[in-house]
Amino acid sequence: MSAVVIVGAQWGDEGKGKIVDIYTEFADVVVRYAGGPNAGHTLVVGDEKLVVRLLPSGILREGSTCILGQGMVIDLDVLVGEIDELLRRGRTHVEAQLWISDRAHLVLPYHILVDTLREGTAKEGKALGTTKKGIGPAYEDKVRRVGIRAGDLKDKSKLTSKIASALEAWEPVIKALGGESPTVAQVLATLEPRIPRILPRLANASKMVDDAVRAKKRVMFEGAQGTLLDIDHGTYPFVTSSSAVAGGAAIGSGIGPNRISTVIGITKAYATRVGAGPFPTELEDASGKHLREVGAEFGSVTGRPRRTGWLDIPALRYAARVNGLDGLALTKVDVLTGLDKLRVCVAYDTPEGRTDDLPIDYLDEPGRAIPVFEELQGWSESLNTVRVLEQLPAAARAYVRFIEDRSGVPIYLVSVGPRRDETIMLHNPFVGRAAAP
Repeated sequence: MSAVVIVGAQWGDEGKGKIVDIYTEFADVVVRYAGGPNAGHTLVVGDEKLVVRLLPSGILREGSTCILGQGMVIDLDVLVGEIDELLRRGRTHVEAQLWISDRAHLVLPYHILVDTLREGTAKEGKALGTTKKGIGPAYEDKVRRVGIRAGDLKDKSKLTSKIASALEAWEPVIKALGGESPTVAQVLATLEPRIPRILPRLANASKMVDDAVRAKKRVMFEGAQGTLLDIDHGTYPFVTSSSAVAGGAAIGSGIGPNRISTVIGITKAYATRVGAGPFPTELEDASGKHLREVGAEFGSVTGRPRRTGWLDIPALRYAARVNGLDGLALTKVDVLTGLDKLRVCVAYDTPEGRTDDLPIDYLDEPGRAIPVFEELQGWSESLNTVRVLEQLPAAARAYVRFIEDRSGVPIYLVSVGPRRDETIMLHNPFVGRAAAP
């Protein structure tokens, strides 16, 4: 059985799109299990660059079955727009290989309106820094049992009634925020052009995924955002509204946790964060500028500049624990080229003393969690042509080994550029060890 979960081990934006795209060469089924159009995954194939927000990253692989699971919230405008963009690029296989859980919830215009109004009216220092894509309000509707699911599109009478109930609940909130609530007719008008495209792709995704695992097909579960943005395990309240950890794969796709065979965490060789919230290793100097500019650290959905910082080993160990990581995929090692010295957070000084655990409850309290750094040698050699570990400069190889040793998780893959081929594969979870580390 090969059921592999790919999960972000930081604050998202770790490069999941590329890693999932690489591994889906060996996968039969790719499942997105959480999040919505706030999660942009960038794929680079040759000279072609594509950003997908809802479609699984495996969509570029002809022959793979791609599933949007019930743990997602889906904006139909975004989904159809992504499908049409791929069709324009000659990817004619896209619609036939895509399936959508009839239990996945929809992001509707009033969710986006509420999200935008909340962020715009928040007092200074209180905004969460959301993408204003309606994700939080859509999950709120799901939890309070007034959400609209994809399966509701099959029955217009039922759909109309449910939209009316949801709008009735939201209208006082929208009014209090200074907005004007849309009508039921206006919401329906945004959905109706999309429904004929979506209905043929609806399915019992839970059964599809379980059947695939039972049939010993190779299944890839693609996470969104990252561990430190998880609603339960992240830096609350500066988190997303879904389960971004590996356990969310079972919930969001509708399978038992014993079906999962391997969990791979993705981490950059440094750290980034978009939006508000604690970021203890953040840099605001020339090194931080280098990471942002060389790493093209701008949000793939919003275009916002990402905050940059040094790698945080306690955070990585935390991610290893809450996800049960079997291996790490290390991305953007090439971005560090040109830095004379590298610093890595290895511990924290807290009111209780020094700890090598992540003091997550202290992170948003100034002066209560002070990073402790170790310094490593940088390198200047280009990594453009490196394809095996032994070709890395000695300092880069030492850096990779340092991360592996201190995190306690073996390195499965090292990315030295954005393209598929700019990769050192050490261990393939679907095949086995590719090369001696």
